[in-house]
Amino acid sequence: MAKHFPIKTLIDLAQDDVDAAAQRLGRAQRERNDVEAQLDALVQYRDEYHARFTASAQNGMPAGNMRNFQAFIDTLDAAIQQQRDLLVAATARVEAAKPEWLRQKQKLGSYEVLQARGEAAEAKVATRRDQRDSDEHAARILRMRAEGA
Repeated sequence: MAKHFPIKTLIDLAQDDVDAAAQRLGRAQRERNDVEAQLDALVQYRDEYHARFTASAQNGMPAGNMRNFQAFIDTLDAAIQQQRDLLVAATARVEAAKPEWLRQKQKLGSYEVLQARGEAAEAKVATRRDQRDSDEHAARILRMRAEGA
């Protein structure tokens, strides 16, 4: 088992790297979800405000109120566009974190394959050794019987 200590160390380090990459990916996904939720809330608020204003404007409205409404809608539209830009950036961060996570997982998988191969080779050697010992034991018993007869 001493032969596997270095690979076990590599596996432990690779697992730490996978965990760290997964945390970065998860954080990026949560941030993206938060930005998307804020965008959805802004769009919903704009739509509701526009619907309320349109309903009240049908009964007639002073020009000043109309200008204020348009200015507020313009401000909301600017905020929505800014939030869309943030969503694009957050999505890019998620997409950038995915390959790193995959790379770390592949590295870990490679080490695990090497470990499995090493363990299989050791098991094969142990099986051969056990078979040889068993054969030698059987041969000794046969010799002892032959000498005794």
